Amino acid sequence: MHRRRFVALLGAAITAARTLRAQQKAMPVIGFLGGGFPSSRAALRAAFREGLKQTGWVEGQNVTIEYRWAEGNYDRLPELAADLVERRVDVIVTSGGDFSTLAAENATSSIPIVFIGGGDPVEAGLVASLARPGGNLTGVPLFNLELWGKRVELLSELVPEARVLALLVNTKRPGAEREIGAVQEGVHAKGLQLRILGAATEREIDAAFASLVELQARALLVGDPTYFGRREQIVALAARYKVPTIYDWREYVADGGLINYGTSLTDTYRNVGTYVGKILRGAKPADLPIQQPTKFELVINLQTAKALGLTIPQTILLRADEAIE
Repeated sequence: MHRRRFVALLGAAITAARTLRAQQKAMPVIGFLGGGFPSSRAALRAAFREGLKQTGWVEGQNVTIEYRWAEGNYDRLPELAADLVERRVDVIVTSGGDFSTLAAENATSSIPIVFIGGGDPVEAGLVASLARPGGNLTGVPLFNLELWGKRVELLSELVPEARVLALLVNTKRPGAEREIGAVQEGVHAKGLQLRILGAATEREIDAAFASLVELQARALLVGDPTYFGRREQIVALAARYKVPTIYDWREYVADGGLINYGTSLTDTYRNVGTYVGKILRGAKPADLPIQQPTKFELVINLQTAKALGLTIPQTILLRADEAIE
């Protein structure tokens, strides 16, 4: 009697385990390949999950997300992309610029890839056209290169006495030379001079700020994806050295930075989430048009401006989407 009951219970347990394994196998897996640091992207990952939810996918309930982070070590991206492919994920999301996307593209030609950020994907050779990408890639580029001229204009308007500007950039990052060229073009158009501050590590960033006085740079531009996870350090150094600084994303300004101009990262991550959700329901990347950013943010931190002794021109205030008191 007891033996029959034991056998029945054992059979039920085995059946339940097999059912659980089948459910787990059936649950789609999203591979998330990031070039930066996980801690700095928590709010953006929440926006991504919100986009997924809008298409009926909830992490932990009917979809799984596996994250791989390079933490600024871009040389690791090909290895991390290969790991996700070996894991046989259903779709790969890339963030951190074109190099993350290229790493995923080189790792697979069959798994759908949805990219976050980067420059013009047609120019980079990632897709055939914006309307019909073709292949296994689609996404939402940030067209950051095209915005550097506007940032130079804003910084020059904010600090008109500054004849020398500096750009903080990780010169070791693939694609950095294109951003340097875009900034140089904007600076030269204004008749100004540019100093390049190459820095990748925490110590190098400290040293770069310390050199500002010697270089006679009166204002600074920051917009490298490497630095998103080092926002607190950079904002604190800008305050310490009292250098007016313009950033690419509003998150810097929310953390105490002076001003930013750029696309909305929150909107971008949310939109990518909806695209991934559609792909999990059968849509093909080749048929999903590249989404061009439509929301651009100009945010000013008035407290920081006061601490720097700056008066924000009315022309900038009137254009601002938000002024943080």
